[in-house]
Amino acid sequence: MKRFFLTTALLLAITAQAQRLDLGWPTPSTAYLEGRPLEEFIQPTATGETNSGLFGCRRSGGAQFHEALDLKPLKRDRRGEPTDPVFSVLSGVVRYIGRIPGNSNYGRYIVLEHTDVEPAIYTLYAHLAAIDPGLNTGDAVTRGQVLGTMGRSSSGQTIPRERAHLHFEMGVMLSRDFESWFHWKKFGSRNQQGLWNGMNLLGFDPLDFYNEFRARRVDTFRDYFAQMQTAVRLRIGIRRTPDYVMRYPALVTKPMPADGVIGGWEIHVNEMGLPFSFTPLTPMEAMGVGIDEVRVLEANETLLKQHRCQSLVSSKRGSWVIGRDLQEVLQLVFGLR
Repeated sequence: MKRFFLTTALLLAITAQAQRLDLGWPTPSTAYLEGRPLEEFIQPTATGETNSGLFGCRRSGGAQFHEALDLKPLKRDRRGEPTDPVFSVLSGVVRYIGRIPGNSNYGRYIVLEHTDVEPAIYTLYAHLAAIDPGLNTGDAVTRGQVLGTMGRSSSGQTIPRERAHLHFEMGVMLSRDFESWFHWKKFGSRNQQGLWNGMNLLGFDPLDFYNEFRARRVDTFRDYFAQMQTAVRLRIGIRRTPDYVMRYPALVTKPMPADGVIGGWEIHVNEMGLPFSFTPLTPMEAMGVGIDEVRVLEANETLLKQHRCQSLVSSKRGSWVIGRDLQEVLQLVFGLR
């Protein structure tokens, strides 16, 4: 633990400019890179509305959350099945390979963790027709390496041939103690994906990140997280350092208390419930907040209304109450039960 505190303090003290990411695109299409319209690379749902293939509250009139970009294919075989290869957008490590499509709504999918960036985000590539047979969990991959072939595999609703696509996510893992939370929730099924179950992954908007990166408003993921908008700011009285913070020290805003004694945390979450800023509090600073108590300090009502598919907070009798989606995030991040 002391080593972590020292490492965090050193990271916060570094002011040298980080190197710009070596970032690729996950499909052979050059439409985005050439600035062409969304219609040329985004695959919509049966509605035909291009926005339905984007990240966010995009479906069912804004009531359903879609945690990815759906990217359409360029080429198909004689049967109309896509033949586009799928590429790793960054160098990283293969953390999960789901080769059996019936085990997940993702169908066949691959999760990579990018340990050379801060924070060490994951990328996810789903609905694949095939996965490179030589690819194994734990393998190092390079940017642009072929991971598999675009397709329409899924355990849930059948994806028609004409709407085959790559489901592409970028995000963070919430907890390394996911298994205990999964059993505590009593879903009545076995967790076949381990830590890389979709319920333990929380994404941010890939297209927004690419747009900011292309415009050179950000060079790194640290830059991108630093400019996220706060939808909810809250405090929690807890005397431990969550695993999430240990894995993503770039999200900590200041050094730990000198004596190493934590009284709680102040956290900022974005409109999708993703925690992107953690400030450690001394026992004195956390005074008034009970152990394991979560207190909402402020909520951006305008931002929350724009993203109503996520239940983060609601107002009851003049006070803010934690909603279902944010409650689950806090359970996973802080081990609350």
